[in-house]
Amino acid sequence: MTGSKIVPVILAGGSGTRLWPISRDSLPKQFLGLGSPKTFYQETLLRLPEKSSGVTDPIVVTSDDFRFFARRQAAEVGVEATVVLEPARRDSAAAMIVAARIAQQRYGDDCLVLALAADHLVPDAKTFRSACLTAATVAEEGYIVTFGITPTEPRTSYGYIRPGAPLGVPGSFKVERFVEKPNRETAEGYLAEGYLWNSGNFIFPAALMIAEAEKFEPEIAAGAAEAVATATEDLGFIRLGKGAFLATPAKSIDYAVLERTDKAAVVEGRFAWSDIGSWDAVRELGTPSEEGNVTFGPVSLLDSRNAFVHSEGPLVTGIGLDGFTVIASDDAILVMPTDRSQDVKHLVAGLKAEKRNEANEHIKIHRPWGTYQTICRGERFHVKKIVVDPGAILSLQKHHHRAEHWVIVKGTAEVTLGDKVYTVNENESTYLPIGSIHRVANPGKIPLELIEVQTGSYLGEDDIVRLEDKYARV
Repeated sequence: MTGSKIVPVILAGGSGTRLWPISRDSLPKQFLGLGSPKTFYQETLLRLPEKSSGVTDPIVVTSDDFRFFARRQAAEVGVEATVVLEPARRDSAAAMIVAARIAQQRYGDDCLVLALAADHLVPDAKTFRSACLTAATVAEEGYIVTFGITPTEPRTSYGYIRPGAPLGVPGSFKVERFVEKPNRETAEGYLAEGYLWNSGNFIFPAALMIAEAEKFEPEIAAGAAEAVATATEDLGFIRLGKGAFLATPAKSIDYAVLERTDKAAVVEGRFAWSDIGSWDAVRELGTPSEEGNVTFGPVSLLDSRNAFVHSEGPLVTGIGLDGFTVIASDDAILVMPTDRSQDVKHLVAGLKAEKRNEANEHIKIHRPWGTYQTICRGERFHVKKIVVDPGAILSLQKHHHRAEHWVIVKGTAEVTLGDKVYTVNENESTYLPIGSIHRVANPGKIPLELIEVQTGSYLGEDDIVRLEDKYARV
């Protein structure tokens, strides 16, 4: 056990576009499970060292879009987290320094920050916790410590660390050199020379990280400090000062501090680890068949070898596939040679340039109150399935261009229409004219499911005038 408080900081604001079409901006991979009942974010929370080791409740840094995911999923696994909201993505340096500032304010200058990505896979939680406590003893000596992973193969998608002089704690070293993603020949040389994979997870004294950031990146350090100083509380979330944060340069903590400081150390993490940064990495989670095929979900293959097929929606069938990856969601399918998985981000960038809605949003859209999903769409109608969580309530709103019909298929709805409030039960319906002020709430103990039929001349989501909202979206 260390003498300092250890403050876990979970960075959960990434978009995860390399795992498109399953991971998208509206619901990225950290809040998904990819076949597991728990999400990557929840698994990260659950493998934190025990509080008996001097560990505090975690601080989670994420974006406004994911605030309710972060709080709800933490509560589901019994973790009370402080959720800090970034006004925009500014890479990891600003987020890390903001978190260090908040930790320092709460727990003093000598606290340690354990900064972890929310979307990594670490199956051996016990060994991971042990490595965290070992790294904490090194950090207390005045080091910014990164977890280095012993490579299992010459990966070209990872950064590497060259360990230098050993430190007093077994398995810990000064960092001699950080190197970016190499080609395969170079990576093979790194393995022979004892390089480690850079996991992108750290532990450091909060005051030391702030001081090093002020030395190397004074603009980022000042912007982060001002964003914390001007932060406000909103529904229990900490909302960083918008102006200061938006003016802060975007840069990774590696470029901003780690590769420039002389106080970088590495502790060898003897645990299995993956950043799940591509579909290749997801494939490795499965067990190949005799033909080398790895499948997940409703899949049927004939005369196929070395194929990876992952479906979270329709039945996917294949004949004669050899070395191909197929990823299927409810509304998009990705087909590629398996060795092209690093190019998915370029494909998604092209879809965004074409303004394809599928690039960013899932067919099922999550909201603080539940979800909605398109069933059918036409020129003057739009049919949705809406699920409202128990006790949840939508905003009081109106529309200028559409009317709505609600058919209750499960549960009980409390409907507000103008000055009236009334109950609509299963197998009953109600009509909401254009321009009417309305809302729906779920007063029951089970999810409320309803079919919404919109009709009108314009059916865009921006035709919503919110008059009152429990979730502060007015």
